[in-house]
Order: sequence, then structure tokens, then C-alpha cells
Amino acid sequence: MSNIRSGNLGFPRIGENREWKKAIEAFWAGKIQENELHQQLEAIRLGNLKLQKDKGIEIIPVNDFTYYDHILDTASMFGVIPDRFSYQGGEVPLSTYYGIARGNREAAASEMTKWFNTNYHYIVPELSGITPQLTVNRPLAAYREAKEKLGIEGRPVLVGLYTFLKLSKGYDSAKLQDVIDSFLPLYLRVLKELEEEGVKWVQIDEPILVTSVNEQDLKYIQTIYEAINQELTTLSIQLQTYFGSVEFYPEVAALPVQGIGLDFVHDEGRNLEALRQHGFPQEKTLGAGVIDGRNIWRADLDAQSSLLSEIVQLVKGAEVIVQPSSSLLHVPVTARTETKLEPVLKNALAFAEEKLNELVLLTKQASGEQVASEFQVSREALSALSASPARNRENVRSLVDHIADQPSHREHNFSIRQVAQEKKWKLPFLPTTTIGSFPQTTEIRAARQKWRKGEWSSSQYGEFVKEQIRDWISKQEEIGIDVLVHGEFERTDMVEFFGEKLAGFAFTSGGWVQSYGSRCVKPPIIYGDVDFIEPMTVEETVYAQSLTKKPVKGMLTGPITILNWSFVRSDLSRENVSYQIALALRKEVEALEHAGIEMIQVDEPALREGLPLKRADWNNYLNWAVLAFRLSTSTVRDTTQIHTHMCYCEFHDIIDSITALDADVISIETSRSHGELVHSFEEHTYPLGIGLGVYDIHSPRVPSVDEMVSMIERALQVLDPKLFWINPDCGLKTRGVQETVDSLRNMVAAAEKFREAHVKVNV
Repeated sequence: MSNIRSGNLGFPRIGENREWKKAIEAFWAGKIQENELHQQLEAIRLGNLKLQKDKGIEIIPVNDFTYYDHILDTASMFGVIPDRFSYQGGEVPLSTYYGIARGNREAAASEMTKWFNTNYHYIVPELSGITPQLTVNRPLAAYREAKEKLGIEGRPVLVGLYTFLKLSKGYDSAKLQDVIDSFLPLYLRVLKELEEEGVKWVQIDEPILVTSVNEQDLKYIQTIYEAINQELTTLSIQLQTYFGSVEFYPEVAALPVQGIGLDFVHDEGRNLEALRQHGFPQEKTLGAGVIDGRNIWRADLDAQSSLLSEIVQLVKGAEVIVQPSSSLLHVPVTARTETKLEPVLKNALAFAEEKLNELVLLTKQASGEQVASEFQVSREALSALSASPARNRENVRSLVDHIADQPSHREHNFSIRQVAQEKKWKLPFLPTTTIGSFPQTTEIRAARQKWRKGEWSSSQYGEFVKEQIRDWISKQEEIGIDVLVHGEFERTDMVEFFGEKLAGFAFTSGGWVQSYGSRCVKPPIIYGDVDFIEPMTVEETVYAQSLTKKPVKGMLTGPITILNWSFVRSDLSRENVSYQIALALRKEVEALEHAGIEMIQVDEPALREGLPLKRADWNNYLNWAVLAFRLSTSTVRDTTQIHTHMCYCEFHDIIDSITALDADVISIETSRSHGELVHSFEEHTYPLGIGLGVYDIHSPRVPSVDEMVSMIERALQVLDPKLFWINPDCGLKTRGVQETVDSLRNMVAAAEKFREAHVKVNV
């Protein structure tokens, strides 16, 4: 029988009460010094390790903690610092580290994008002109700390070289071998120093192996791991994959490493089928990812135990580590403190802490220990949730069962709608607008807390929100923006706000997860059938419109973003749930139009992040994602202008699907990679209204008029000026008031500069 142990791949960094976020932001604000930041983050880091040890996890990862982002950590460890930052070599100062992530007065931040198909964001390494150097051995420092301070023989975690390079930018892909050759000696040095320290195992994360890699990719990977194998004598490598099934399973299984980790949750059965067909090398260790590292539901322990039993049989005596499907970075810390949820729902939850318990239970059961009572508790919890009335709304199920009968196309095509909308709105050339939200100041957050705690009445809070709306309608008019927004001051989060007003959602009090940097989000839980209850945004939007003669956009979050930014029930397909959300949102769109709001923005910033990691699976997802959006927006009149917003670049490969959304205007977040997206429009025509974000809202710096003029000029080389809008690249919720006003003034000035030139040319 196989030797079976429990292991983990990574733990949430943020702390049970977001202590991590608070410490980092206090440092940025100058409220604490660097030494105090180090002390506070060390306490969180050691607490995470101790918790895993106390829970009985046998293989505990170290170096999964970060001060911002693990890819930025890897870049700084190898001296990958863009030239625009004043870096002189050696260990990277925190000021430079955070400058790369957030920008500063001297230099713009590096690009930020999604970590595979999750809602975590990483800082994209820039390799152009870089000669890598080893600045500090982070895994070694983490290993020593755990051993010296807690007596834990941790397993250091290192982002794999090939994954790191494939997620980087600024090098010629035709010369990738040269880039590998420049980094590989540094990786070998890190591993050799760990070996000399007496480390037994290292976890090297190569999630790139679950994407659509090709034979050339495989050759590069083989070269890397053959070099590692030749260098090491006593240090064992656990090659860890996650987020799906590996490509080229036989070749990956044959790599000269001592262990391989596979995801048996999100692999759609492909990893398991590969084991059945090809077996597994008995001399290696298999990391069996059988607990979902990305969702928050209790595991069906009976089903996962059966899966684990088959895996153990298939590997025929090889050592097996029972582990999550991925790092637990993507789930909240603990469900223990969720005392306000209905017991039926709370009992069905498992956050990071509870998942550790499940790992230990499965390990014990597979090793022959008696855990029947614990399995029964889990079984009863899941059964109670399944029988809940919230999961059995027949009116919702019936509509989705007949989704083909629902309207999903506008009455007329864009060319006809455009003429009608131009006649109705009479907007200037290159109209200006914003994406939706304005700064959520300390005063606004305090007012919301007073209302939630019952210290303010709903009418008192409502009047406060109206004051904010009045203030910012006035500011927008004074700045000279053409299409206004009400500012979303009543909303904590663009998904949570709608979930609180729709049936089928629940909300935690402490279910925070890291999105990017110190930015944490508290995803809603879609636990039941989703249904419309009553209008959600009409009151505030109609009030804002009453204050101005300029158009005010209604602001909604789209069905795919609500889906992708929530923890979704696992008993229905994501496609099915998306249609439920779409049909509920359609009623809100219709309510806004009926109330006289005829510019309506339905944001889909998360559409692309939902793409499957394998291109062969893209079309199916894109087809139902586009359908869900159109179900939400297709019943309005021709003169009602539908806007949408999306995040980040790399849209060239889904441009047909973006066009198929049939939104009258799309705005795209692109300021950190503006040129790359503009280049994609040189190859692909976009025939609808579009605004490419002309400044980066993730940085506190105020961009100059000339910077924005340069971005507009570049975009208008490939896009129709008559269809072009000018806007920031995302909402302004996280920015300060003065920097927001100053940036928008410059944005309007840039637009006016182009309008003047246009008038002169056409006189």
C-alpha cells in the first residue's frame, strides 16, 4: 500500500482579519516604519505556519507568503527591475519593490494581469534589457525562519522558471532559449543553496503545464529539469501543477523530478484518465489535489475518498500526498467566525482552515483510521443545503430550461442604432465619460458602517448618499465631462451590491480574499437559484439624472462578472447559473429604461478571466458568456445606448466574441499595456463604439495632458474617431478626491485638444 501523507500548497496571506492589508497600507501611508511592517508581517506568516502544523498537515509550504505578489517576489529575487526605476543592484529596496507594483512620481507601475483563470492579479515581469542576478534567496530565508522559530521542516515553494518566463514580457520569443540560459544558472544556485542547507524537498510551481503548451514548450521544460537534475544530488523536486489537467502527461510524468502534483478537481477528469491510461512512476511521489483550492464548499468526502482510493490503486505503491487542487490563496481564511449565516449554509462551507481539516480527514481515512463520524457530519451538511428551498425555485429553473425561447438580439443592428443614438444624444466629437465609480472616501465608508450598524437610519444614509451624488454631479459638470455617472457611493463592491439585492446570494462577514496587492474582495456566495426581487439601481440613478441635463449612465455589473467574481454553487453548471443571473439583470435594465435612463452600462471586466486555460475549450465558454450578456441587454429600444467595460489587454484572440456582445460602446482597461492592445486593432477591425483607457487608475500619480494625448493619438491611428470615446481605464473608487479631479481635468483637456484640431481640419 502507498505511503499517504497530508500536504498543503499555499495559505492565504491576508490574515484572519486582513491584518496583512492593514499593515501594508499603514506603511504606504507613513503611519508605521519599515521595521514595524516586517514585524507585523512576520507575525502573520508564522501564525499561518503554526496553524497548519497544529491542524496536522505533514507537508507545510514556506515562501508562499509575500509583501505584495509572489511573481513580483520572483522578479525582484532575480533582479528583474525595469530600467525606469533607480535600482543599483543587490537586494531590492521596498521603495523600489512597491514602486514597480504601484508606480511613483518618477516612474509608471508595471502591468498587472490575471493569474491564469483566477481573480488574483500578478505584476508582469519586464525582461527587456535585463541581465538577471540573484539578489536574495527567498526560499532559503523562508525555510530557515520556519525551522528556527517554529521547528517546522517546511517545503520551500518556488515559481518554476518556465512559468515565470511565459508570464513575463519584453523578450523575443524566438530567442527564448537564450533567456532560459540567462536565468537557469540562478535557479540552480537557489536550489543548490537549499540543498546545502539540508532541505529535503522543494515545490516548484509550473501551472503553465495545464495551458495549451506545445511540443517546443515541452522541449524547453525538459531542458530545464534535466539541468536541475544534473546539478542536485540530495534535494528532491516536487513539480506542482494546478488549475486543470496537464498537457503531454506521459512526458511530464517522465521528467527527471522526484514528485509531480496534479489537480484532480478542475481537470474535468483528464488527469485521472491519464493515470488510468499511462500509470504513474512508482519511484515518484504523487501530489493528489483532491480538495478544491478555489471554492468554499465542504467537500463531498465520500466522493473524494472514492477518488483518492482509485488514485492510490492506480499509482501502485507510489507515495501519495493528499493536498488541495491549488494554493488556498484563493479562498478566505476561516469560516469559523461566520456566525450570521443561516446554519444550513454555514455548515456547508469550508474555507482555508476547514480545508486543512478535510485534507487530514481524507489522509486518515485513506490510511485506515476511523473517521466515520466526521464523514457523517459532512454528509448531513451537504444534504441539508441540497434540500433548501433556495436551491429549488421552479420559476427560475423553468426559464433556464427554455433559454432558447428568450430574446437575445437587439431589434436592429448597430449601424441603425448608431444613427438613432446620434440623433437622440447629440454628443460632441470624442465624448468623455468615466467608468462608473468615484472615490470611496473615509467619510463614505464611515457613513456606510454607521448605517450597517444601525447607528443611522436608512433615510439618513440615503440623504448622505444623495449629498455625495450632488457633489460629484457638480464636479463632473465643472470639469466638463460629457456623459456623467452617479458615482456608486451606495455600493461597497460592484458584485456584492447586486448580490445583496438578488435572491440566491449570501454574504460573509469575513470572507475576504486577495485580488491584487493589498486590495481584498469579499466575493458573494451564489448558493441558490438567482432571481430578481425589485429594482436595485433606479433610485440613485434617476436622482442623479434629475440634477443635470447631461446624460447619466445607469451602472450595472454583468452576469459573467457576477459569476466569475462570486463563489458559485457546485451542483449546477456555471453556464446555467450565468443564465439565471442574466435574466434577473434584464429586469433591472428594463426598469432603468422605463424610468428614463437610456444610457446603461453593463460591465463585464471579468469576461476574459473566465476563459478556460486550454484554447480547445474556449468556444464553448465564449458562446454561453456572450449569450448571457445579450440576454441581459437585448430588450431595450434602439435609442437606448448599451455600454460595457472590460479589464486588461490580450483581447486580440477573443475580438470576435467581444464584437458579438453587440454593446454600443465598450471601454477597455489598457493604460499599462496600451500599445499592445492598439496593435491588436491593427489586425482586427472593431466596428462599434470604443474607449481605450487613457490613464492608469491603479496608480496615485496624475498623468499629464501630453501623456493622454499620446495615448489617444496612437489609438486613433487604428480606430474610427467617430466611434471613439475618452475615459479612464477603470473605476475611480480607490483613488483620492484631488488626484481624481486633477486627472479628469487633464483627460478632458486632452479631448478638447483633439476636438480643436478636428475643427481646424474640417473647416
